[in-house]
Amino acid sequence: MSSIASPTLWFVTIGVVLALLVVDFIATRRPHEVSMKEAIGWSAFYVALPLTFGLYVWNVHGGERGLEYYTGYLVEKTLSVDNLFVFMLLLAAFAVPEVLKQRVLLYGIIGALVLRGIFIALGAAALSRFDWVFLVFGAILVVTGAKLLRDAIRGQEHEVDVAEMRVVKVMRRFMPVSDSYEGTRFTVVQKGSRALTPLALVTVAVLATDIVFAVDSVPAVYGITGDPYLVFVTNAFALLGLRALYFVLEGALGALRHLSYGLAAILGFIGAKLVLHWAHLVWPSVPDVPTLTSLFVIVGILGVTIATSLWANKRDSAPASDDEQEAVGTR
Repeated sequence: MSSIASPTLWFVTIGVVLALLVVDFIATRRPHEVSMKEAIGWSAFYVALPLTFGLYVWNVHGGERGLEYYTGYLVEKTLSVDNLFVFMLLLAAFAVPEVLKQRVLLYGIIGALVLRGIFIALGAAALSRFDWVFLVFGAILVVTGAKLLRDAIRGQEHEVDVAEMRVVKVMRRFMPVSDSYEGTRFTVVQKGSRALTPLALVTVAVLATDIVFAVDSVPAVYGITGDPYLVFVTNAFALLGLRALYFVLEGALGALRHLSYGLAAILGFIGAKLVLHWAHLVWPSVPDVPTLTSLFVIVGILGVTIATSLWANKRDSAPASDDEQEAVGTR
C-alpha cells in the first residue's frame, strides 16, 4: 500500500507534533494541580484536532483512507485508556505529588512517541519486504488479548511494588535515591554526592512501560491500515491527549470494570484480521476483512464493554431488597 504522505506532509506533521509538545511543556512549566475545567478543555482540544484532521484525510485522499484513519484512531485511543490505567498505578505507587503528575505524564508521552516512531519505521520496513510479518503481528495481538482475558477472568489485581521493579533496582545500583521529591529536578546533591530523586525513578518506570505498550499498539493499528503515515499520526494524536485525559478519567477508570474484556476482544479480532490478511496474500481465495467491518466490530465491542460495565456498577450499588435485608438480620 502506498502512503498518502509526501515528504512535505511528513515534515509538517512532525513539526505540529513537536509544537504541541512545546505547548504542553509551557503549560506545565509551573507545577500545579490540574482542575477538572482545565483537563476537560485540553481533552476537548485533543479530540477535536484529530477528528478535524480526519476530515482532511477523507476529503483529500478518499473515503477508504479516511475510514482507515478514523478506525485506527479509535483503536489507539481505546488502547491509550488502558495505558492510562497503568500510569495511574505507577503514579500512585511512587506517591507522585499532584502538582508533578502532569510533568511525569508528559515525559511518558514523549518517550512513547519516540518509541512508537521507531517501531512504526521498523514495522513498515518489515511489512514491505516480508508478508509473514503480518502473521507475526497477528500472533502478538492474539497472545496479548489472551493474556488480558486470562487476567480478567482470574480477577487478578493490578499492583505495583516499587521496590521489586527491575528498572528501579538497576537505577539504585548506579546512584542513590533521595527520600523526597525536589520539584521537577531529576537529581540533587545529598551529603556531598549526586542522588536521583523519586521523579527520576517514576519517569524511567513510565518510559519502560511505553516499550510494552508499543509492542501491541503498533501492530494493532497496522491491522487497520498499512500506511505508515496513518499509523504514526493516529498514534501521535492518541498519545498527545493522554496528559489531559488522565485527569478527566482519573476517578472514572475504575468504573470501566470490563475494559480488559473489551480490549482482549479488540486485540483478538485485529490479530485474527492480520492472520487472515496474511493468508489472503498467500491464498487469494481467503477473504480479507474490510475496514468498515472492522470499525463496526470495534465500536460494537466498545459499546458492549461500556454498557455491561455501567450495568454491573448499577447492580452493585443498588440497595438490597427487603428479603435480603431480613435474611441478613436473622443471621
